Parts: sequence; C-alpha cells; structure tokens
Amino acid sequence: MTAATRARKYEPRKVPEGKQATSAMIASLEAEGYDTVAAPFGHALNAMAEKDERIVGLSADLSKYTDLHVFANAYPDRFYQMGMAEQSLMGTAAGLAHEGFIPFATTYAVFASRRAYDFVSQTIAEEGLQVKICCALPGLTSGYGPSHQATEDIAIFRGLPDIAIVDPCDATDVAQMVPELVAYNGPVYARLLRGQVANVLQKHKPDYQFKLGKAQMIREGKDVLVISTGIMTMRALDAAEDLAKDGIDVAVLHCPTIKPLDTETILAEAGKGRLCVVAENHTKLGGLGEAVATTLLTAGVVPVFRQIGLPDQFLEAGALPTLHDMYGISRRAVGEQIKSWL
Repeated sequence: MTAATRARKYEPRKVPEGKQATSAMIASLEAEGYDTVAAPFGHALNAMAEKDERIVGLSADLSKYTDLHVFANAYPDRFYQMGMAEQSLMGTAAGLAHEGFIPFATTYAVFASRRAYDFVSQTIAEEGLQVKICCALPGLTSGYGPSHQATEDIAIFRGLPDIAIVDPCDATDVAQMVPELVAYNGPVYARLLRGQVANVLQKHKPDYQFKLGKAQMIREGKDVLVISTGIMTMRALDAAEDLAKDGIDVAVLHCPTIKPLDTETILAEAGKGRLCVVAENHTKLGGLGEAVATTLLTAGVVPVFRQIGLPDQFLEAGALPTLHDMYGISRRAVGEQIKSWL
C-alpha cells in the first residue's frame, strides 16, 4: 500500500432517504389497537450520538432493514458500510471499540448469531469490549423461512460469558434501551424491532422505564403469571384482555433483559401460587423459559409451570399472521393455551 493510498480519505456513502421501501415479508408486525413509532432505534441512536462522539454505526449491507439508515443519513462520517461480511463487521466493531469508540453493529439476528459467532466470542466478548450488537428479524418476525428466522439466537448467546442479552417489546423499550446500552460497561446483544413499531407499554403502563437487568410488572392478576419478553409481552397483554372477559385474571411480568436475569423479581412473583407461564418469541430450548425454570428450581420455588414458544424445528415460510397462529405465539393462540392449562 502506497503512502498516497493510506492518506486517501474514506467518504461514506449517504443512504438515499427516499429509498427505504422494504419487502412485505419483513414488514412491521401487526399491532391492532396500538399507535406506532417509525424507526425508534435509529432516532434514539441519533439522539445519543449528538451527545456522545464515541458512538459509531456499522452495517452488513442492511442499514435500511435495521433502521440504521436514520443514523447513516445524520452522521455519514460515523457510519461504516461493511458489505455482506458479518465476520468483518464484528472484527471491525471490535477494533473500533479498542480505540475508544462505542460501535453499534447491526445486521439480521441469524447472521450475527450463526455466521459471526466465533468473531463475537473471540474478538468482542472475551475482550469485554463496548460493542452493541443490535439485530433485526429476531425469532419469528420474518416470513422468509429458516435462513432468516433467528429462532435460536438467545440460546446461542446465553452460553457466551460476559455478554448481556436484551429483547425489547415495543417502540418505548427500543428507544429507552439505547442510552442504557451506551452506559452499560460491556458487550450487548439486542434484538431489534424495526419499521413502524407498536407503542405497547405506554398504553398499559404510562410510567414504564426500561432498566437493563430489570423485569417489571405491566399488569397485575391473581390467577396466572405470564413472564414474557420481546413481542410476546404485547401478545400476553392482549391475551390477558381477552381472558378477562372469561373471568381469568392474568398478570404480565415483562422481562426485557434475558441476561443478566432479574431473578429476584421472578422468584418473588412466581412464589404467589399462580400458574406460571413463560412466553417468548424463540425456541423453547435455551431461552427465557429454561432460564426461568432453572431459577425457580434452584431456589426451591415450584409453581405449575408452562412454556409458550417456538418448537424445536426449522419453521415454515409464509405470512406472519398465519405462522404466528400455526406456531402458537399469536394473541388468539396465547389465550387458548393459557385457558387450556387452568
């Protein structure tokens, strides 16, 4: 490499604002009865970047599908387009973190967890670096089939030491999560909701405030306790409204942080004699359900325990409402399962 080549300034490509259309197969989730917020992750990151010059954004050629295009348009000199090379994405993020930056590395959840895992483990987690891995299409939020459905991403990262795992429910969670990720001293894997994101928590609990590592009771109830994360908190709250018409009183404990898990709150709420149901948009293996079950058994708290989650199989492709019904994570399916267990 010549001296002239080394001195050449890199000019990041500005993402055209008018070309953010996306496929219906990865469109925003149905959220009947809720207001929506456009690109809460991108706008929250911009707000933090205005205050903190250490924040940089990286994408693996998917900025418009993770809402990082909002950041790229506002801060083109702090945006790095790595192309379809997730290993390079993670390695570069690690290098930037070593130099004192706080990189937000974004891609699809399947690519961060399956394709780039060794880079996350060796270059980020083992070094305890300030890299925030924020990934779209978690669990069953894509109709494209197994190549895009990250049904086991939490299980993959739960086994990795020294990395926090966050699964936000809605636009409020996503927006409030970003400053917490910046403040957290270490690597984080966060599932992202993108596009038009429902505002669920403000409707049910106007004073809600995301706190990394903390679970919060969103709805009280005496018959059933649902411990939920991600979009399943919305499903649980909706199902609770339906079940109330049948005289079934459902409490919903939202657990946006899978690791570190808020064991104190979980144990306190699970010990009140109610049916305990864990609901997650993830395979029943290795996710929140098993984390909660281990917590309960280790402490000698043994409620009647059930799981709502995805099966241990590669899922079908198709329209999301159909798939959510098929695999038991729709509003209707959640309500029917809870009713059948009482």
